Amino acid sequence: MADKPVILTVDDDPAVLQSISRDLRSHYGDRFRIVRADSGDKALEVTEQLKLRGDTVALFLADQRMPGMSGVEFLEKGSEIFPKAKRALLTAYADTNAAISAINEAHLDYYLLKPWDPPEEKLYPVLDDLIQDWKAGFKPEFKGVKVISDRWSPLSHDLRDFLSRNQIPYRWLDIETDSDAQKLVEYADSDKSSDCLPLVITGDGSKLVRPTVTDLAQQVGLQTEAAKPFYDLVIIGGGPAGLAAAVYGASEGLRTVLIEREAPGGQAGTSSRIENYLGFPVGLSGDDLARRAVTQAKRFGVEILTPQSATGLRIENDYRIITLSDGKEISCHALILALGVSWRLLKVPGVDKFTGAGVYYGAAKTEAPACKGEEVYVVGGANSAGQAAMYFSQYARKVNMLVRGESLVKSMSQYLIDQIDGTENIEVMPFHSVKEAQGGDRLEKILVEDSQTGEIKELPTNYLFIFIGATPSTDWLEDTVQRDERGFLCTGPDIEAERGWPLERDRFLLETDVPGIFAVGDVRHGSVKRVASGVGEGSICVQFVHRHLANV
Repeated sequence: MADKPVILTVDDDPAVLQSISRDLRSHYGDRFRIVRADSGDKALEVTEQLKLRGDTVALFLADQRMPGMSGVEFLEKGSEIFPKAKRALLTAYADTNAAISAINEAHLDYYLLKPWDPPEEKLYPVLDDLIQDWKAGFKPEFKGVKVISDRWSPLSHDLRDFLSRNQIPYRWLDIETDSDAQKLVEYADSDKSSDCLPLVITGDGSKLVRPTVTDLAQQVGLQTEAAKPFYDLVIIGGGPAGLAAAVYGASEGLRTVLIEREAPGGQAGTSSRIENYLGFPVGLSGDDLARRAVTQAKRFGVEILTPQSATGLRIENDYRIITLSDGKEISCHALILALGVSWRLLKVPGVDKFTGAGVYYGAAKTEAPACKGEEVYVVGGANSAGQAAMYFSQYARKVNMLVRGESLVKSMSQYLIDQIDGTENIEVMPFHSVKEAQGGDRLEKILVEDSQTGEIKELPTNYLFIFIGATPSTDWLEDTVQRDERGFLCTGPDIEAERGWPLERDRFLLETDVPGIFAVGDVRHGSVKRVASGVGEGSICVQFVHRHLANV
């Protein structure tokens, strides 16, 4: 098993190496993985690979006299990679003085004489003591994905945000401050230049240099391609509405696939705390809700493609054909558009330049730990901004909320206003708006205007988080289905009368102007922007899907 701690033995004599490996495996094989190498150089290479994979070495056992690299030399180098590992030297009688000197000078833990027969008397008691000492201070190595980069890399932020939102355990290592990060870059045979960063090392030791999100998704085992060309129901969008539709559709026997461009949960999945969702009196995080929903959907057999997006839609008789971002197509009889919305961009100088390098949309869960001791600014006055501010307050020295209006009352739930008022390190700044972001290779300060006085304030900060509303991502639909002037999808009674209807039956409540194509959640014109309403619409919509399919 790869999860077992490792005992690494090194000897250039094949017969001795086989013999010591056999004895080690006989006594320790049920608790440890026995790894062997026939030279110091090969052993060092193996040790580096073990480190990359997140394995742990408990004990090094090396022969002293080997060509190229001696046993002592290897043990010294090996301890730099695994400093907690115990180090024992295997030597002949003639080398005992060298062994004793090595113990004194190189601080080895023990030396053993050849031959070690019988191992029950001359080998196991010594190693048992060493391993027992090692166990006393043992802390398992992290086995998940490692992202190595500098603090202000936009690509690193995208990768970390993707992993976080898709519930994939990872560890971020700052190349500028973390010695482990620098060593892992060396072990991965990558140079230390910025050209090789971010470097991603997966749990099996695979190395990805500056990967795309899709590259990373495929490497960690996420499904990005559909298994079938046709489905009863295709759902585009994996927010609360889309996930609810997927659960109800699959549980009622429909062959269902869900397509999500970023991560299941949608915009709600980025929320640090949802406190008004029915049935959760102490609240729950957006990613926790998404995780529960994904687990439930998969249990019913839903295929979830992520990251994947739709780029085109056409109608051929009873078939709705969706073109995906990779150029492939899937078809269905019923399509639910649960596209959700994207963060509205702040159009002021400098913001685009520093996006991902101090300026962020959403991303509270990803970036908050890095804000420890910092002063951060949150732009926005709705619930999403308030939830983010509360979350940041657990890490940041101070959180400043920049609000264009006179207060939070018109745009934020009262429970959240009360929490903000009761949090000492949150300050609400009404009538303030960002006019410019400035810095070198990262955000260093913002210019903020007080609309009452006209005063422009220069405020130093490395973190600006933007929550100023959202817009639908529906341009790819073109004129296939009716949209309102802002791009939201029209359904049921909101559809213009002049848009024809080819069927004898009436249009269903959540149906667009194209039969069999439905819209639910935040992307729908006139929707209530709440998680519970999205879940409700997704659930109800499946009943309309069944009624449509009954006549196909």
